[in-house]
Amino acid sequence: STKPTLICTRTRIGHGSPNKEGTAASHGAPLGEDEIRLTKAQIGWPHEAAFHVPSDVYGAFDEMKARGVARKTRWHATFEAYEQAHPKLAALWHSVHQGDGLPESIEDALPRWADDAKEATRASSGKVINALAAHIPMLWGGSADLSGSNKTYVNGEPSFQKDTPAGRNLHYGVREHAMGAAMNGMALHGPIIPYGGTFLTFSDYMRPSMRLAALMHQRAIYIMTHDSIFLGEDGPTHQSVEHAMALRQIPGLHVMRPADGRETAAAWMAALRRTDGPTALLLTRQGLPQLPGSAKAMEGFERGAYIVQGDPEITPDIIFIGTGSELHLCTEAATQLEAKGISSRVVSMASMARFQAQDAEYQESVLPSACPVRLSVEAGRTSGWETYVGPFGASVGVDRFGESAPASELATFFGITTDNVVTQAEQLLERFNSAAEAHIATLEAAMARRAG
Repeated sequence: STKPTLICTRTRIGHGSPNKEGTAASHGAPLGEDEIRLTKAQIGWPHEAAFHVPSDVYGAFDEMKARGVARKTRWHATFEAYEQAHPKLAALWHSVHQGDGLPESIEDALPRWADDAKEATRASSGKVINALAAHIPMLWGGSADLSGSNKTYVNGEPSFQKDTPAGRNLHYGVREHAMGAAMNGMALHGPIIPYGGTFLTFSDYMRPSMRLAALMHQRAIYIMTHDSIFLGEDGPTHQSVEHAMALRQIPGLHVMRPADGRETAAAWMAALRRTDGPTALLLTRQGLPQLPGSAKAMEGFERGAYIVQGDPEITPDIIFIGTGSELHLCTEAATQLEAKGISSRVVSMASMARFQAQDAEYQESVLPSACPVRLSVEAGRTSGWETYVGPFGASVGVDRFGESAPASELATFFGITTDNVVTQAEQLLERFNSAAEAHIATLEAAMARRAG
């Protein structure tokens, strides 16, 4: 047939059991020895052993094995002839089926960003997709009816349709869960590297498929745009607040929220080089500046976190930890504090899961225990950041649903601004220093009493 086939079967749970067929009793518990004996008699199975394979079944499987060996032999002979006739295509076939399937110099194909460029990371991701598509033929995907917003379209390529089966733009339709399921199927089949886009808030619909990708260790890449309250007028139904932290709770799913074009390219490379699990890229609707420190992003995203600003050889007074659109607030706040004589460090938390997998020495080099004063900044739930800010730290975030208003007004309303980050940092330092002075005074008094 040239058309899809749907086979529908009607079944009855516990088939053959005279007393439990068609009831919940055959679902959640064993039939029991007496009912098993009655069931065997009813279906004509005379064997007493709990597990028994008749000899004719072995014979049927031996026949299938012989047919499989013959087919494999024919396939190899056909492919050897193909290699002779089409050596370049055969070499490409081998390359995409081995390792991560990426060309050695693939980083050279990535776009570059000028220091003064301002761009939404969803747009940066679109540039990366189009740059990589020309060199990675198995990179294939689309969007759940949002390609214009998600920037997932490969320019110059046809859509995947009946008459254009070589098309690389998939139109999944408004069905995020099915999109995720289809991506799992493509990843399991290989060597396709599937990607699919939607708004971050709509990850709610796709979460079961994403969880299965993580459970099955499949390389699926999720492009999740419009990643925060800064959607603006779309309002709280579309504004992600809890979603980034919720996705981070899925074991095996790497969640990355890049802060500019360079970090977006680094996130894409980290996702492509990862062959044992899925990655979610959380991208902005609004334009962001390029951070000078993000030139180190390629290695930083591989290791989960890196120092964007600040001398790595000096233990600072305070460490800012940020992601995505809030990372530039951290760098601006750090610069203001430096002018006041307060030393600081800015860390880009590229992926919590990747950072947790690093050795203790690297983790200490990024977040030294000698600096317990830390402030995380992310336009989302603060729950979860306590792991990194520690008992003496604090978090700037959004622990309630958003509001419908222009993005600039929302930033002021929720305190996701440089001014508020500076204020929170200074208050945090004041509280810590006061507590430290009180603790030292208590110790000195105790020592004095003991000496007396």
